[in-house]
Amino acid sequence: MEIFNNHKKLYLVASVLFVVLTLFVAILPALDNQSRIQPLPDAEPLSEAAMRGKKVFIANGCVACHSQQVRNVEMDRKWGSRPSMSADYAGNKRMDLWTNTATLMGTERTGPDLTDIGTRQPSIDWHLVHLFNPRIVVKESVMPAYPFLFQYKHNPSDTDVVVSVPEGFANSAKGQVIATEKALDLVAYLRELKQAKLPEATVAPEFLYPLKDKATTQSTQGESDTGIDGKNLYATNCASCHQMNGEGLAGAFPPLKNSPVVLDDNLQLFVDIIMNGYDARGEYGVMPAVGSNLNWTAKEVTAIVNYERNNWGNQAPLVSVEQVKEIMDYINEMKAKQ
Repeated sequence: MEIFNNHKKLYLVASVLFVVLTLFVAILPALDNQSRIQPLPDAEPLSEAAMRGKKVFIANGCVACHSQQVRNVEMDRKWGSRPSMSADYAGNKRMDLWTNTATLMGTERTGPDLTDIGTRQPSIDWHLVHLFNPRIVVKESVMPAYPFLFQYKHNPSDTDVVVSVPEGFANSAKGQVIATEKALDLVAYLRELKQAKLPEATVAPEFLYPLKDKATTQSTQGESDTGIDGKNLYATNCASCHQMNGEGLAGAFPPLKNSPVVLDDNLQLFVDIIMNGYDARGEYGVMPAVGSNLNWTAKEVTAIVNYERNNWGNQAPLVSVEQVKEIMDYINEMKAKQ
């Protein structure tokens, strides 16, 4: 054939074929997806601060170690309430003319998935301490520290955000640790990473390969009738601040070991703190409403309460699901009247 003897015609045909295939295989399907797939009704766009924080996230290579996708397998259940879907990323647009990294799904998990980190860890104080030095809150962490996102001041102003860094992790001679605008923007981005709820009539896809259910689970040093592993629940949602040994971090997060709040007979206060958070004292960060943010049931709260009241040397009577449910109902009733 003449075409094989004429390099100009050969390259022209190959180029036309490449363009046509690209059009039908990549461009037209992508445009069709963009027209059909819309963000979920409850999905909220990122704030201006969070958009700036997203650029800080990219610039510092965070995307290399953290994914933002909950796969539909059981092991991913702890990262979100449901598997991720196309609608979760439909609202992501090109960040600017030169940057087309709107969707940061990631390819590996050297660090935990961040799809729903804003729900799992809404505390500003925790994020700032973690960015300054991850080893403060997670001793085994391999994440690099980002001290360049902070500065020292001897006399912080009223508008400065002072970070509660425990002794030994900062140079106190230089003054107090202050979060820069970049650090605050990055935290704003992380706190706004939340899985949007599906419409009421929509059924979430099931996680594949479910683990075998346990008839009873060791949630304290004795058997619990909640069927929920209190230790695992604590490790996933509480240990990052209060530590696995329950001793907390001096100057940052209060201890639960020998805590009068944990061991006191006033169970209502304890449950209220778990569900709605607590501003303990000036030297500690404000605890977010972990239970409410995660929609914990009475069984989950009971498992957490019994685990914390009977570990690290703590000894207190076990509480029942019925007791906790009654308290939660009362707390919700009081909140509704406010």
